[in-house]
Amino acid sequence: MRNFELLHRRTVVHDRLDRAQYLLLRPFSDGGPMTITTLACTLGLDPATAGRQVSALTAASLVESTADLADRRRRVVTPPADGLREMRVVRDRRTESHAELLGDWGPEELRALGTMLDRYNRAVTSRYLLTPPQRQPQMPPQGRRPAQERRIPPRPRPPRVTDGVPHRSPHGGSLTAGAPSRSG
Repeated sequence: MRNFELLHRRTVVHDRLDRAQYLLLRPFSDGGPMTITTLACTLGLDPATAGRQVSALTAASLVESTADLADRRRRVVTPPADGLREMRVVRDRRTESHAELLGDWGPEELRALGTMLDRYNRAVTSRYLLTPPQRQPQMPPQGRRPAQERRIPPRPRPPRVTDGVPHRSPHGGSLTAGAPSRSG
């Protein structure tokens, strides 16, 4: 996987769109306009994350976001022709780059690679896109214990006196109205 990232950094494939923009625009080439929630599900993203990404794409004029006519709370995202054209240029460059790298591979090797990548992609989809995300426990900052493990003394409560009648303290003893202070 490290080499895939190296490939993307050392080629001019993503000089028109960065990798995130490209990945966000890809589903539109097949699916047409979609809501942010649909885009999030397609990409395996949290809807809030997808919303922030769509805002960035909108600012870059790569998509247009309009209110859904059926439900004005939802946004429908549509890439203009220029946005799709840019995505296709990057897709074609990626395809050419991979073709060059695999140019001396034989048909059987290419089939085996395709079979393994397909199997890998299905495993990733099954594990991360078709099952709800597992909540990971939040780890406290190093050197600190979670709040429930820290020994925090209870805050003292002021004495309650109603109509001059003292009330019992929850810790025993009695409280009196107007008790003299220890300092004076």
